[in-house]
Amino acid sequence: MTSQQRIIVNTAAQYTRTIINVCLSLYSTRLVLAALGQTDFGIYSVVAGIVSMLSFATNALVSTTQRYLSFYHGTGDREKVFQVFGNSVLLHLLIAAGLLCIFAVLYRPVIHRFLLIEPERINAAEWVYFATVMMLCLSFVTAPFRALFIARENIVYISVIDVTEGVLRLLVAVFLTYIAHYDKLITYAWLLVGIALFDLLAYAVYSLSRYEECHLPRIREWNREYIARLSVFAGWTMYSTACIIARTQGIAVLLNRAFGSALNATYGIALQVNGATAFIAQSIANSMSPQIVKAAGQGLQAKVLNLSQAASKYAVTLFSLIAIPLIAEMETVLHIWLGNPPEYTTVFCQFILISCICDQMTMGLTIANQATGKIKYYSLIINTIKLLTLPAAFICLHAGLPCTSVMWCYLVFECICAAIRLPYIKIVQGLSIRNYFRTVICRVIVPIAVSTAYCIGVIRYVQSDYRLILTVAGSAVLYSACAYLIVLNKDEKQMLQHILTRR
Repeated sequence: MTSQQRIIVNTAAQYTRTIINVCLSLYSTRLVLAALGQTDFGIYSVVAGIVSMLSFATNALVSTTQRYLSFYHGTGDREKVFQVFGNSVLLHLLIAAGLLCIFAVLYRPVIHRFLLIEPERINAAEWVYFATVMMLCLSFVTAPFRALFIARENIVYISVIDVTEGVLRLLVAVFLTYIAHYDKLITYAWLLVGIALFDLLAYAVYSLSRYEECHLPRIREWNREYIARLSVFAGWTMYSTACIIARTQGIAVLLNRAFGSALNATYGIALQVNGATAFIAQSIANSMSPQIVKAAGQGLQAKVLNLSQAASKYAVTLFSLIAIPLIAEMETVLHIWLGNPPEYTTVFCQFILISCICDQMTMGLTIANQATGKIKYYSLIINTIKLLTLPAAFICLHAGLPCTSVMWCYLVFECICAAIRLPYIKIVQGLSIRNYFRTVICRVIVPIAVSTAYCIGVIRYVQSDYRLILTVAGSAVLYSACAYLIVLNKDEKQMLQHILTRR
């Protein structure tokens, strides 16, 4: 299988996995809520939420390990691949042990003083707390094995495990509806621990049997140089993630203080819509990141830039295919989904999706930067700018501007970040901005403009109960045709034709 075909297969696997898991998750949540009741479901949400605040670090550690494994796979240095994996496992085990000790000390202040829990459910809350801590620790131990699969570009296996996890969660939800002699909340929490343990075993057993660099760690493998590299890279990756989380939660706090909890519901729905569509960008990143980092390890800088430009092009093209008709028909979609959505929900969702389209325009350059391993200044510049959304939004609200001014700030700073990536990568890695505009921006803007014009025309001139179907179907056909003719180059068209016509 060629590298381009592998990208398509891996992206398709990620797409399929996400669609299946979204459906399973929606139904599982409904069953769990019915089985536990609002009180116990609320206890689980708030207790697990306190512990899970650190779960974002898991993704940072996965990205870190995957980057170094892919890089040394590219250089062909098997010994360094072996050492990176061993030290990564040791580092993750150390972090997991440290978190276990910290949360063991904090559990009484958290459960008995910080959180307001009914006295008769304190015991259940304690069990949930420790179960969530175990899940967090297991996720840290699983991270290097998951990173190895991404570095090896075995995204299909990851997708299979993720879907299996979704099915197991659904089975747990169904099981809760039938048990009567045990505390359902405690049972639910510890069954989820079992699923986390299944994930670890599924990744570890397969990789130990298939990949030569995967091995059980030994203390004598501890190497300060590798630990330092992994820690620094992970630290700046976590800084980037923390900035995005701080922006997201900071906006929620500002809206709450200015307009009350009603607008928080609006903002929360907008974030759910964004989360349901953002999987596209993550699919492209997971599919192309290993090849970009391997090219960096081989010293093929031109290939790094070409692949990163292709990643941006594919990401914005695939995301806009879904986002544009969704933006146009947002009010109708929200009424079908929620019945009577809160005020401003349509506008907030539209702003979030438009901001994401702008971000995807240069998304691939983030992967190119990670491939170099030098992410300190990139993280400081790009993600600190994202964080500036908060003071700008505060000034707007303090000046008495409407709530939509916050979303304008969100969009403006997202566009600034997307634009700044271009000169930064030009200075650091020699990117040709003119070529980037010619091969990415100018190509993707055409199907976006055509689809937008079509959707506006349908909404303005068609009044029918079936307008949503007409908008989505017509937009998809027009967009796909324009994308094939304009976005794809000659080689990409030939490859797509070969895949579609292969028997």
